Amino acid sequence: MQVSVESTGTLGRKITVQVPSEKIDDAVEKKLKDLSRSVKLDGFRPGKVPLKVVKQKFAGQVRQEVMGDVLQSTLYEAINQEKLKPAEGPKVEDVKMEPGQAMEYSATFEVYPEVKLASLQGKKIETTVSTVEDADVDNMFEKLQTQRVTWESVERAAEETDQVIINFLGRIDGEAFEGGKADNVPLVLGSNSMIPGFEEQLIGVKEGDSKTITVTFPDDYQGKEVAGKEAEFDIEVLKVNKPVLPELDDEFAKAFGVEDGLDAFRQEVRSNMERELATRLQSGMKNAVMDALLEANELELPQALVDDEAKNLMNQAMGDSAQALKDVNLPTELFEEQARKRVALGLLVGEVIQVNNLQVDKDQVMHKLEEIAGTYEQPDEVIKAYRQNPKLLQSLEGLVLEDQVVELLAKELEIEEKTVPFDDIMNEKPSE
Repeated sequence: MQVSVESTGTLGRKITVQVPSEKIDDAVEKKLKDLSRSVKLDGFRPGKVPLKVVKQKFAGQVRQEVMGDVLQSTLYEAINQEKLKPAEGPKVEDVKMEPGQAMEYSATFEVYPEVKLASLQGKKIETTVSTVEDADVDNMFEKLQTQRVTWESVERAAEETDQVIINFLGRIDGEAFEGGKADNVPLVLGSNSMIPGFEEQLIGVKEGDSKTITVTFPDDYQGKEVAGKEAEFDIEVLKVNKPVLPELDDEFAKAFGVEDGLDAFRQEVRSNMERELATRLQSGMKNAVMDALLEANELELPQALVDDEAKNLMNQAMGDSAQALKDVNLPTELFEEQARKRVALGLLVGEVIQVNNLQVDKDQVMHKLEEIAGTYEQPDEVIKAYRQNPKLLQSLEGLVLEDQVVELLAKELEIEEKTVPFDDIMNEKPSE
């Protein structure tokens, strides 16, 4: 077998393979003999069909099958011989398979880039640190109280945070429009659930009042037929309710499934907040380290890998927003930048693991599993599910191995810490 390789670009390769005709002929002969022992033909007993007859009837078909098999086997034999690492499935072309002559074909593909890790010594990154303060827990309990709010009718003017029950009818240029009419609508003033200016004009109304207000729909409003237009709404106030928050006592704790009293509930809430904060901080640290790794190592990326990852990201986006995007054809170009980052990080992290001979820390895996299980009501069942599902466990081990990579790389970096309040950390949009 003769093999030659040429570069068609930085990562592009074209491999040309010649297979001696003897190899094809020998394989064809063997397959025909095997066939003669099992083939059934009219006029002959099974296994007694003369080889000459078998050749006459099946030689062409067998040769095609053999050549296909030989092509596949020799292609990967040649790739291994030349120590190439394809980043995609080879595209076979220019196949020449004339009887009695050597078989020749070519295949093109991209290879993985050679990764030589640059040192991160002396590079600086900024990470955030934070703690859960008593005031943060107090704020969380205020939010929990609002989840259990009840409403009590009042005979006074409506104030912000009050609930009003209203009927409304909207008109644009004097004409009612679709979706502009509703009855018995509960609306909390200050909730910003209506278009800008709507709720503010209801401050001060009382039960039984009628009022006409004027508002302008935002230009980017989802209803295109009314976007950017001015509308009048006739409002009829049926009722004004004030919010009544539950007392913070043992009964309040029981409403959330905690039987050991308010103090125990407070500690549980604090523990959950600390766990979530730790997750966010760790994610921020990981992103900073990975960004430093990317910045220090520029890679030429196989376009095939980028395209595949962009498709994966698009499918994920479509899956996460199936209803909203059911009629939208998203171009994969929207995801290319993110895909390039993911592919580059995958190659770099893999090289870090290989160079440092990192092995997944089983103790860390168990600790991570206990952390995840601790967020569920039946943690033992979650642990059992992971242990019985190889894919789940493999995914968890991958996360832990990434954490080990981050921990290793962080030792090379100069880290500047910035203290940030708990709420600011939790209100940040999580990064990839």
